[in-house]
Amino acid sequence: MAFVVLFTTMSFTVDMHYCGDTLMDFSISHKDATCGMEKREDPMSCESGMTEESCCTDAQMVLEGQDDLKHSFHSLSFDQQVFVASFIYAYISLLDGTESKAVPFDDYAPPFLKRDVLVLHQTFLI
Repeated sequence: MAFVVLFTTMSFTVDMHYCGDTLMDFSISHKDATCGMEKREDPMSCESGMTEESCCTDAQMVLEGQDDLKHSFHSLSFDQQVFVASFIYAYISLLDGTESKAVPFDDYAPPFLKRDVLVLHQTFLI
């Protein structure tokens, strides 16, 4: 579950550099490097001869994460208050011990032993 929360809240950007239709470079963490064609004084078209505009393009994909994961519980509805109160009451009553010191097996006698098996086999817990 922690991975789901991590990946839904994480946002990142992918920078891509194309020369014509060919992907030359992409980067996730920093600005992508260029191929150097846009810095030339006489830019050449990728498919044919000389033109004034560069054939290189930059593309950027941005994936935004969620920011609304924090729920506020400043006001509870009546149903939520009833649930919280009954849950606390039931949980506390589970931990509440009994005050009586009655022993439930006090009326019964222990079983009769014909022989003491532990002594007979000399098996003792140490």
